[in-house]
Amino acid sequence: MTGVTEDRIAYHSELLRNRLVKRSKHLHKWARRNNITCYRVYDRDIPEIPICIDLYERYLHINEFPGAKELRASDGPAWSAAMLDVAASSIGIHRDHVFWKRREPQKGKAQYQKLATSGQRIPVHEGGYTLLVNLADYVDTGLFLDHRDTRAIVGTLCGGARFLNLYSYTGSFTVYAAGGGARSTTSVDLSNTYNEWARQNLAVNGLGGSLHRFERQDVIRFLDHAQARGERYDCIVLDPPTFSNSKKMEGVLDVQRDHPRLIEQCVALLSRRGILFFSTSYRGFKWNVSPQQQLQVQEITGDTVGEDFRKRRPHRVWMLRRTDA
Repeated sequence: MTGVTEDRIAYHSELLRNRLVKRSKHLHKWARRNNITCYRVYDRDIPEIPICIDLYERYLHINEFPGAKELRASDGPAWSAAMLDVAASSIGIHRDHVFWKRREPQKGKAQYQKLATSGQRIPVHEGGYTLLVNLADYVDTGLFLDHRDTRAIVGTLCGGARFLNLYSYTGSFTVYAAGGGARSTTSVDLSNTYNEWARQNLAVNGLGGSLHRFERQDVIRFLDHAQARGERYDCIVLDPPTFSNSKKMEGVLDVQRDHPRLIEQCVALLSRRGILFFSTSYRGFKWNVSPQQQLQVQEITGDTVGEDFRKRRPHRVWMLRRTDA
């Protein structure tokens, strides 16, 4: 049995090493040309090696997605350690700067929980901004690399705009909007941790101040209240989770079921010629918004997916623009 285990690990190590050497060479040239320092190096390219590897400058963040076969494997820990070593050596990252997380399938509608309490936020750079990531404590890092180009698009359209960021997470879209010259920004998230993180992201870029507002509130409730107050925004980003049953929110969010209502509420807050960006990472998503007069709808997914994510579409994005005079 030991021989079989060693053979499997050795075989997979060689497969992964060859793939990473080839992929790293290609992506390094692309990243250097485009001044990109954080990107995805490997995305479950080989079915027998179900991991994703993201480079955050001097660090690697690796997620393992074990299937039933991997969950039953007796050599799981040894296999993971070997793949970690191969990734570090092939990409040239010190082993102490590699973070490995095993994302086991969740039952029903369970959600991933906090993994550690280091509180360490590491500055990385993107698009001329500094953004803080935490590679140890959560399944996600605080920065979704697949939305790099979406953030850049939003930033170019926010000059003089009143900007609203819904499900704002750590505020990376808000940073781009503020840096792009937004007149004001409002970021809405239920988490005190994420709101504080977003404030920090703005502050490290010299973008803090009273023009940037943070709301700890359920998004649907916020939208109801904002409409009642007659608020208007020139640019809105709506990037909801696929599913959420947070104890802090009312009811349960299901993006497939609830996106028509959310989009309708956002459109009601748009100024004349205002723009709404809607995004989802749900792979089975089906657009179900009825056409509206004076509302131009365009899917722009192709413009928002970088070279490092081309082989596995990570999200879909729509741009909705009010066209009434």
